[in-house]
Amino acid sequence: MLRRDDALALLNDWVDNEALRLHMRSVEAAVRHYATLRGADPELWGLAGLLHDLDWEKHPETHPVTAVEHLKGVGCPEEVCHAILAHRPDYTGVEPETELDRVLYACDELSGLVYACCLVRPNGIDDLKPKSVTKKLKDKAFAAGVNRDDVARGIELIGLDRTEHIQNVIDGMRAVAEELKLRAVDVARS
Repeated sequence: MLRRDDALALLNDWVDNEALRLHMRSVEAAVRHYATLRGADPELWGLAGLLHDLDWEKHPETHPVTAVEHLKGVGCPEEVCHAILAHRPDYTGVEPETELDRVLYACDELSGLVYACCLVRPNGIDDLKPKSVTKKLKDKAFAAGVNRDDVARGIELIGLDRTEHIQNVIDGMRAVAEELKLRAVDVARS
């Protein structure tokens, strides 16, 4: 099976944009947290989060198909490849079916919004609450690139209350906040 070290090497080879790398690692953190909550394999689920946008920068017109073709060739598990395809059903035609598919879809856009919320707070992620994220979710001008419809669909797909899902994403990202540069000291430097 493809290991996280191998996945990080792929990320470094394929993705030049630091913000995109941080997004991919944020999604990985959220998806890993869900794996722990649901008794799944955090290593396996983490691969889907870490690699889901692998080809976005270099091949946006075929995202995520180009990445999945490559990942299959380097031994990436089929369920990870399926989840990556299912996070873009509008393009791939692959709908989120498995629990991993649904969690990846639900964490993708919301992780971006949580990250943006951290950047405008003096304490970063340290004291971020779902209420603050919900307020920014309603403000369509804030983090305008975050697809609010995808956030809503993701919440439906995993069948949780919005506040609980937001808290889960925050908790996952908070666990690796130093890595994501989301602690108060990091935000102050931005």
